Amino acid sequence: MKYFFKNYRRVVLKIGSSLVITKDSKPNHTWLESLAADVAELKECGIEVAIVTSGAVALGAHYIGKSRKSMKLQEKQAAAACGQLALVKAYQENFQHHNMHVAQILLTLEDSENRRRYLNARATLETLLELGIIPVINENDTVATAELKFGDNDRLAARVAQMIGAEVLILLSDIDGLYTADPRKSKTARHIPEIQGISPEIEAMAKDSTSDTGSGGMVTKIQAAKIADAFGSHTIITLGMVANPIKKLAAGAKHTIFVSNQDVKTARKNWIAENLNAKGEVAIDDGALAALKKGKSLLPAGVTAVKGSFARGDTVRIKTAEGKEIGRGLIAYPAAEAKAIIGHKSAEIEEILGFAGREELIHRDDMVLSKL
Repeated sequence: MKYFFKNYRRVVLKIGSSLVITKDSKPNHTWLESLAADVAELKECGIEVAIVTSGAVALGAHYIGKSRKSMKLQEKQAAAACGQLALVKAYQENFQHHNMHVAQILLTLEDSENRRRYLNARATLETLLELGIIPVINENDTVATAELKFGDNDRLAARVAQMIGAEVLILLSDIDGLYTADPRKSKTARHIPEIQGISPEIEAMAKDSTSDTGSGGMVTKIQAAKIADAFGSHTIITLGMVANPIKKLAAGAKHTIFVSNQDVKTARKNWIAENLNAKGEVAIDDGALAALKKGKSLLPAGVTAVKGSFARGDTVRIKTAEGKEIGRGLIAYPAAEAKAIIGHKSAEIEEILGFAGREELIHRDDMVLSKL
């Protein structure tokens, strides 16, 4: 397993309802135990793992006495509220057998599009991963409406991969990859092991194929791969309906990989540099400039002035004492708080603001610099 994942620091696993729920609508403990063993082995290889899972609605369906397909939106929300507890408990029980802890995260589409909520979700995920805790993420079906829903957890998983800078997104499916046609309908369907760039022809193949018994399908998997590719993450589709699916993948199980030709960090830097309008600026002293040249983060102590009206997570210009723009970054504090802490050491932030915020005004991962 270590060889297959040698180039990956972070992995997102997407798991569909049909994998974690039995036919009689109970948690599939046997399969979850095998998944936990796989994740434990990944962690032993130094790889951080986040899991995006479906199953809450399916688990909660029997509480309201309706099948998933016949439920209205509000009934799905009620079923999700009932089933989410059982779903997370199943993960918790099986992962504890391998001395691993899990944490529940519920997201909506707005959490990935609203800048402040995106940063809050990202900070929580980053902290959990750093602590060695495995985030178990699901769409927040209890509050989502038709307008807010991701629509499926394939695309949610791609957004999570974007949030945490995962190098690979693995979609565990009931089919072992993309075929030129649906292999259950066409005897001439050919498996495609690797895809470099998602063309209209590839998307057309997906429309003729089906996978999951859940709300997704091959079309949504291609859409997820496109999202992941834009931020430098590879996407793998492989068979999940087997014991130890990740171990089997690493051992050579059939799969399709959508290769991203971008580096995760480079893709993020390009996004900051090209797609976000600057809402303000910070001026830095020579000491801070020297630190940035060495790849360090920007600390409040090295900032001499702040201009503009901006919120936490907005893009600001970084300028030298002479007024030369040398880069841009996502600032960790709103304008008023930033102005209050500049020139001070990070250890003084709590005393000044009344709470312990981030040590960095702009973290190096949220910063793009010109050639200095």
